[in-house]
Amino acid sequence: MRIDFRRCAGIVAMATIIGSGFVSTLQASAAPFFQDQDYSKNKTYQQGLREGKSDGAHHKDHSKKRHFNRDEDQKAYEAGYQKGHGN
Repeated sequence: MRIDFRRCAGIVAMATIIGSGFVSTLQASAAPFFQDQDYSKNKTYQQGLREGKSDGAHHKDHSKKRHFNRDEDQKAYEAGYQKGHGN
């Protein structure tokens, strides 16, 4: 039984190229899901940041419970509050 080393080397090379291309595609497609939002210019983020700083300075724990209609505004407010409060 003879083993053709050129053929084996070719198969290994092709598998490596295809595998590395697949991994880089997965990383590129998954990247947006793991990035944090930039809310810095959002007015509800700024409001949360101010209130978080104020509560942190006065040793209060989320004294104002704000509820927003849009889920995105709620997330921005909470992100600002947590950053301002120091959490």
